[in-house]
Formats: sequence, structure tokens, C-alpha cells
Amino acid sequence: MTSSDAVGKQLTAKDFSTGDPRWCPGCGDHAILNGMRNLLPTLGIPRENFVVVSGIGCSSRLPYYLETYGVHSIHGRAPSIATGISINRPDLSVWVVTGDGDSLSIGGNHLIHAVRRNVNLKIVMLNNQIYGLTKGQFSPATKPGTVTPSSPFGSLDHSFNPAALALGAEATFLARTVDTDRKHMLEMLAAAYAHDGSALVEIRQNCPTFKHRAARGTSRRPPPSPPRPTGPIRLEANQPILFGADSQWAVLRDPETGDLKFGRSTEKGIVIHDPRSTSPTYAYALARIADTHPELAPIGVYRAVERPSFDKQYQQRNATARVGGRGDLQELLTGEDSWTVPAGRA
Repeated sequence: MTSSDAVGKQLTAKDFSTGDPRWCPGCGDHAILNGMRNLLPTLGIPRENFVVVSGIGCSSRLPYYLETYGVHSIHGRAPSIATGISINRPDLSVWVVTGDGDSLSIGGNHLIHAVRRNVNLKIVMLNNQIYGLTKGQFSPATKPGTVTPSSPFGSLDHSFNPAALALGAEATFLARTVDTDRKHMLEMLAAAYAHDGSALVEIRQNCPTFKHRAARGTSRRPPPSPPRPTGPIRLEANQPILFGADSQWAVLRDPETGDLKFGRSTEKGIVIHDPRSTSPTYAYALARIADTHPELAPIGVYRAVERPSFDKQYQQRNATARVGGRGDLQELLTGEDSWTVPAGRA
């Protein structure tokens, strides 16, 4: 990769394109890659100041096809490697690209701690609810009852809700989008970039090779009723949460319990979406809609609150430590509460 600092040069998607993607035809990864290629040139950062770190899986091949610096790392450990880069090179824009299997199974611990610490990482989770690279086994995001090569009688595992998991770790920024809505996806990725701290964007997608096969064997429970409209609920800051044809449905807040529920848009108690709510409880309730009504799983920014990033605190701590001058290792090991044992008294 050559420097993109040429005077007056306006970067384009072509400048961020390299390689021939080795994904199945129809895979949502193509749309997500195309989205990132179009987003990065708009951020006003030289190509050499981007780093994209991935783990293992179909989604983790994405750094090969972006003309930036990249690390195709080990299974599940991308957040840890990216953390080291971010805290030591604050001049870089560090992105993590991962899948539901990579980030929620072997990488689950690394994901929640990166989010908990509020490291300045932009984490893009490509969630197709299946292991694609290893030929269709169930992942931690696969719904119970799904038939796969590793669950021939249907998966018994209770699945993770990635958004709810991140909110349980008190993520300061969480958004969800879908690969088929390019405009919305770019808006969510841009919002994540603008956030100071960890920003997780879950991108829901289908796996045309394995997920549609698995879906045939999925045991489906009758959906609760009402409501019955299809399509995701769209979240917009400071706007009432309405959905369905002609916005005839709404998300309401129960006046007695405070719980969220569905009702007609003519009823009282319609929720005004507030991603700045300091408590993650409200955003968590929104995230749980995906469990009871997957066809309505809300898309948009669930939560965007301010908290000092781990990076800035780390750099401030280092600066303070350097003021005291060079330390003495033996003095540190000896400590303030020590004693000497005279010879022959041991």
C-alpha cells in the first residue's frame, strides 16, 4: 500500500479496493465490504491510518479486500489485538470485523471486556447466525431447534442476543442494521466512527449457502399476537417508535410496570426513542424484541452515551507516571512494608 497523502487527492471507494473476494454468490459480506469501501474515503483519514483487525471465519476475510493496514488474527482474539493497537497508536482508526461465531464463542470474553472497558474500537459484527467457513454448524447465535451438521436433531442451545449481551456489558454505543439496506448500514457505521469509545454495530445478514438450509429444519413456535406486521422497527432519536403499514403500530410503555409492549399508534404511552438514556435498561428492552418477534428486530442506534474511553485514560495515566521520572524496579519490588532477616536467623 502506498501513501494516500498526495496533495489534493480525493480518495474514492476504488482506493480502498483490493483483491477478489472469495465469498459465495449472494453472501451479505459482499454488500458490507462494498459499504465499508464507500464509507472510509468519506472520513477524511489517509488510508495508512486505518487498521482493520479480524479473527477467523468468512467475515474475517474482509481485511484482505480493503486497501488499508490489516491483521487477519487468531480465532476470537481480534478485540485484544485491536486494543493493543488502539491504546498505543491513538492516531489510527482501528476497526474490528468479526462474525457471530468468532465473537460470541471463543471470542466472547474478549468482546465483552473490550466493550466494558470502552476501548476506542469500531466493532462490526456480521451476524448470519451460523458457522459458514466450517460448513454450517450452529453458532452461539443460532436459534434453538435449528438443524445443522452439528445438530442433526435440532440445536438445544439457548442462543445469544448479541445486542443484549453488549448492553449487559454496558456498551456506550450499540447499533443494529441489515446488509440489504445500504443507506442505513452506512449511517450506522458512520455513527459508530463518530463515537469516542467502543462502538458495536451488529449487521444481520443471511448465509445463502447454509442458513437457508438450516431454516428448513427450524422448529417454529407460533408468534405472539398482536402484532403481525413484518419488517424491522426503525429507531430514530427523539422520534416516536412506530412501525407497520402506515405506522399503525407502536411501541408503548406500560404505565404500571414500565415494561415495553406493542399497541396501536392511537393509544397513549408511545415511547419516544432516547439513545442517550444513561441506563442500559431501556435499550436492553428494545434488544429483547428480537427474541420474541425476530421479524420486528429493531434497527438503528440503540444506545449512544458518553464515558471516558479506555484509550484516553491509559494515555493520561502514562503521562502522569512519566512526570515522576524513571522508576526503580528493586524499590518497587521491596515496597514500603519490608524487613531484613539477619544472617543466621533464617
